[in-house]
Amino acid sequence: MKAVQIHHYGGPEELKYEDADDPVINPDDVLIRVHATSVNPVDWKIRNGARKEQGSAHFPLILGWDVSGVIERAGARVKGFNEGDEVYGRPDPGRNGAYAEYIAVRASEIALKPKTLDHSVAAAVPLAGLTAWQGLFDHGKLKAGQKVLIHGAAGGVGTMAVQLAKWKGAYVIGTAAKDNIDFLKELGADEVIDYQAERFEEKLTDLDLVFDTIGGEVQARSLNVLKPGGTIVSTVGIRDKEMVKSKGLHGEQYMAQSDPEQLRQLAHLIDQGKLIPVIARTMPLKEAAQAQQISEEGHTRGKIVLKVSDGPRGDRLDTR
Repeated sequence: MKAVQIHHYGGPEELKYEDADDPVINPDDVLIRVHATSVNPVDWKIRNGARKEQGSAHFPLILGWDVSGVIERAGARVKGFNEGDEVYGRPDPGRNGAYAEYIAVRASEIALKPKTLDHSVAAAVPLAGLTAWQGLFDHGKLKAGQKVLIHGAAGGVGTMAVQLAKWKGAYVIGTAAKDNIDFLKELGADEVIDYQAERFEEKLTDLDLVFDTIGGEVQARSLNVLKPGGTIVSTVGIRDKEMVKSKGLHGEQYMAQSDPEQLRQLAHLIDQGKLIPVIARTMPLKEAAQAQQISEEGHTRGKIVLKVSDGPRGDRLDTR
């Protein structure tokens, strides 16, 4: 099969579009013919070696931990899925990813894709959607009527978080560049602060939750806008846990996990028109290096999708 692989840690130039070994299918796996995947920060953080401390990669490595596609074969122990099912999910980042024509994924990591989306849009949902859902609701315990500040609100995770928080009935504040203010208000944000022109901590106070995708000094400043007993949830780690504790706050750091039930709930909201994936651009798989470079610059509105396939083809893998 064709895939984009890395053979060494390094820059975008390490991404090679080439022939790759076919996936190995275990009894609990499904083999998915990949129609589309998307670019996430975890992709280029693994590529450049920033996540070495979480385990050394086995090269060559296929990146990409969003997938939308069609099941070609189900393993012997798989129940509930059949050949031809259109599915989406966040595969295990400990295995090869979806920058490829085929991927082997545990059936426990996928769900039927939203019926109203084609694969090239559905591929933008799983990791960003799960990250937003788990950050807001599992770790942040966000409830109707509470106030939440979402940093990086125009990004892939941020756009999901804004919509999900509004759906829950929260008062939603986002930080973003000036040209994203009207866009985020259309998504449901009650307030948007231009982080380039204003300091959010001088305008906000007494918030219940801060959803942090940025870290660093933004995270440190965020502690000043929370009410006593408030919570900061971060996808990039809590920098100063003692400071959080000394201010009477709660700090939660996490990495999104595959959760089929949450994927089903996200699909339901999408099919009801209550959650809209935001796509910055769609590019062919062979342009993965350029796509990662754009993502790494950090100014993308929504997600970058990599299109892999338009549909079934005759030369299927030999999966016997």
